[in-house]
Amino acid sequence: MILALRALGVGDLLTAVPALRGLRGAFPDHRLTLAAPDWLTPLIELIGDVDRVVPVASLQPAAPLPAAGIAVNLHGSGPESHRLLQAAQPAKLWAFANAEAGHLDGPPWQAEEHEVQRWCRLVRHYGVACDEADLTLAAPGDPAVAGATIIHPGAKSPSRRWPADRYAAVARRLSSAGHRVLITGSAAEHDLAVRVAERAGLGGAAVPGTSLGELAALVARARVVISGDTGIAHLATAYGTPSVVLFGPMSPERWGPPARPQHRTIWHGTRSEPGDSTEPGVHPALLAIEPGEVIDAAAAF
Repeated sequence: MILALRALGVGDLLTAVPALRGLRGAFPDHRLTLAAPDWLTPLIELIGDVDRVVPVASLQPAAPLPAAGIAVNLHGSGPESHRLLQAAQPAKLWAFANAEAGHLDGPPWQAEEHEVQRWCRLVRHYGVACDEADLTLAAPGDPAVAGATIIHPGAKSPSRRWPADRYAAVARRLSSAGHRVLITGSAAEHDLAVRVAERAGLGGAAVPGTSLGELAALVARARVVISGDTGIAHLATAYGTPSVVLFGPMSPERWGPPARPQHRTIWHGTRSEPGDSTEPGVHPALLAIEPGEVIDAAAAF
């Protein structure tokens, strides 16, 4: 069995898809088990190459990790993630070198590296072929609404959340131009989505309640997705859906979509900052983005 660890969020999972597919191709006769949050299962099923999901959240497994022939750390540079996999006593550990965890058999960690490239480089170090462009997910079921312009104002970190009134200005203008605008968000972001919709003059129907699978279906058939640097932007990449992604503390060079004409990034920063931002609140590079820039970028789709 091959055991891979990626106990993070939506965007983190989707940037690891090429590495996971590389492992599947290298070991077609082995079971591929992914240790990840179980709420991601609807998306993991759309990857199509994972045989089993072992629930792990914040590096805390619900039960001891299963023994594996090879354990692959697609989570981080260690030492905590290394030790979690070492506790399962795999025959081999594939991971970035980390002296603190006693693991020296691995490539060096490079902080300024795109996340997709990072995990492909790791598995290539161990002889596994990896296609960094292999990001596509299987098509989900038909969405409740096809051809919508999706605006997603939320993000895990406050530093990556563009102000609600600016998202509302974009929603109002695009709606006036004939776009069918939907404002999406997780359950925790529902109030934010409603606030944006109200300020944009949209009705309650503009804020659909969606499961993760239903959100994927909406994105797969959307006209365009407008969001910050967060998971839904990676869903747009996975389905080749046009997107406008607003960056603040992190450079698109590290987390942005591949260079394709249907994906636009807007960033007024000069360097990436560890931990999203060293200051509380919205990052200055994100605040430098004006609604007109976003409207112009979205108008192309």
